[in-house]
Amino acid sequence: MVKRFSLAFLAPDRFLMAMRIVPYAVLLSLIAGPALAAGLLLDDASISGKDRYERCLTLGRESARRAYNAAIEWQNAGGSFGASHCAAIALYSMKRYSEAAQKLDALGENATSGRPAERAVLLDQAGNAWLLAGRYDSADGSFTSALALTPNDADILVDRARARGLKKNWSGAESDLTAVLTRFPTRADLLVLRASARHALGRKADARADIDQALAVKPNYSEALLERGVMKYEAGDVNGAKTDWQSVINSAPGSEAAVTAQQHIDDVTARTKRSRPMRLMGDLRNSWRNAASSNPMRSASLGCSNSLRA
Repeated sequence: MVKRFSLAFLAPDRFLMAMRIVPYAVLLSLIAGPALAAGLLLDDASISGKDRYERCLTLGRESARRAYNAAIEWQNAGGSFGASHCAAIALYSMKRYSEAAQKLDALGENATSGRPAERAVLLDQAGNAWLLAGRYDSADGSFTSALALTPNDADILVDRARARGLKKNWSGAESDLTAVLTRFPTRADLLVLRASARHALGRKADARADIDQALAVKPNYSEALLERGVMKYEAGDVNGAKTDWQSVINSAPGSEAAVTAQQHIDDVTARTKRSRPMRLMGDLRNSWRNAASSNPMRSASLGCSNSLRA
């Protein structure tokens, strides 16, 4: 059975990292100077604040579990923001996403954690951790709290659209994506995402318009061609659908989009030979979940200098 996949959701490098997400390991390599050996423990009570925070993150690059234990010891000794945030990052690295999200939510809701924009980043991190935990309602709540602090943050609006798509709140996802596209109308990846949401809402003409606009901005865009092929098939244009899917295979061989396109072609061919109609499914849950599988931390380290007093 051919399912509706929007490959933009399967391409976190375009959907997530094109925003301001800083991969965890890359960011640690930037803040860890030569004097900070990766194996250093946090056993020097005279070291506090930002230095100890950076030592904790550096330790996490070698061993998330050791970093977590060190952060808890620091926290028990009176450490505040730095200890709690390092513990949360370590929990995330250990794939203990729900626990990480709870800590990040608590930090973000705490007015002493920094300025509104910094707290919004913490809540955005919490929302992404909730997504990886499969807690989509909680993720939506974290992103909504972040937007209360920074209402015009396009990154967080897109993240909330992901959460809403995962729980099939297509109207909410469409609304958030429209708000971003009003400001960034040439974002082909977001046009494909909105097309998927609009298709799920039954707004097929609007969905097709978004796909056509995405291809006008970025010709031969694999995700857009994949979606257009599905739309053509649903409209009865089987040959046109196959042509779009074959274009994906030719232009991006070996990619996720190409694999899905080949599956579509194989399914259409098999069902045509058996003279059985093929039912296209509008459930994008797997695609949205896969989009959340990359490192969601917008920034592992935050410049909340006022919060790193201990």
